[in-house]
Amino acid sequence: MAKGPEAFRTISEAADELNVPQHVLRFWETKFTFIRPMKRAGGRRFYRPADIAVLKGVRRLLHDEGYTIKGVQRLHREEGLRRLVAAGEGQSLAAPVAGPEPQPGGLGLGSSPLTDGARDRLAEILAELEATKARLDGILKQ
Repeated sequence: MAKGPEAFRTISEAADELNVPQHVLRFWETKFTFIRPMKRAGGRRFYRPADIAVLKGVRRLLHDEGYTIKGVQRLHREEGLRRLVAAGEGQSLAAPVAGPEPQPGGLGLGSSPLTDGARDRLAEILAELEATKARLDGILKQ
């Protein structure tokens, strides 16, 4: 039987819902002070619905929008959890959310997230670097 929308989620359920490995959620806890699941005896984590909403925003910003960890930290510091939850709900970061106005250069990658063209170019560069590394590894094994 599926859990209701207000039910707490274990780390495995949260990871499945967010489509990230469990270790990523544990890592994010170390990088983002605002991610604090409830912990029971033995350290077992339980994520509240509000935790899941924030995590969806973090995941979207990091994985889909091209933000860095520092960029998400800064966005949280400047605009609060409401902005992260709004990002998780698919709201444009250009649209204002109640709270302070975003500051120019306040995102992790300059003043705006990566465009699709920039993301594609970075993927090409990464592929070239990986191929170069493979060639160098082959030379070093000789």
